[in-house]
Amino acid sequence: MTRGPELYGEMMRLRPIEARDAERMWESVQDPESNRLTGTTAEFTREQIEQWAATVSDRDGRYDWAVTSPAKRDGQLVSDEMFGEIVLNDIDEHALSANLRLALLPNYRGRGYGREAIFEVLRFAFDHPEGPHLHRVSLDVLSINPRARMLYESLGFREEGRLRDAFRDGDGWADAIVMSILEDEFRAGL
Repeated sequence: MTRGPELYGEMMRLRPIEARDAERMWESVQDPESNRLTGTTAEFTREQIEQWAATVSDRDGRYDWAVTSPAKRDGQLVSDEMFGEIVLNDIDEHALSANLRLALLPNYRGRGYGREAIFEVLRFAFDHPEGPHLHRVSLDVLSINPRARMLYESLGFREEGRLRDAFRDGDGWADAIVMSILEDEFRAGL
């Protein structure tokens, strides 16, 4: 398994992450609010981000897409700049399952890009001719991120369980809520 195909929605286009996305990825990992809401505590160097962006789309067991604009003028993309990333990783070819992760830069949150990106990745995961034809896609969302949880629920994800106090949140703790969607649940929501 390697580089996934481009996927299109009305509001966004997904294309494999490339070396040129390193600057935007660096910007993303520097966002304290995003790090807090996703439980990210790792620190990265620019060199690590550059290496990751240059190689991640060709790694086995995962698909990594840059969320970009689909707008065209005279048949050419107006902008191909990454404003988020969406990942289908930890793909288990025997259990037909995978994990989903989404991160958008601050100015692009709450505008519907995440919803459409998730929908297109689920369609790829379950039904696309080039997709992995999965049975189950799961994710973790922190209890301090109710907006993300409502988004996932609205797309058909269901809570499976809770890892209590799994992440630090300043002086407190946050639960990790495990959610998933099955292929028949996704198709029923179409």
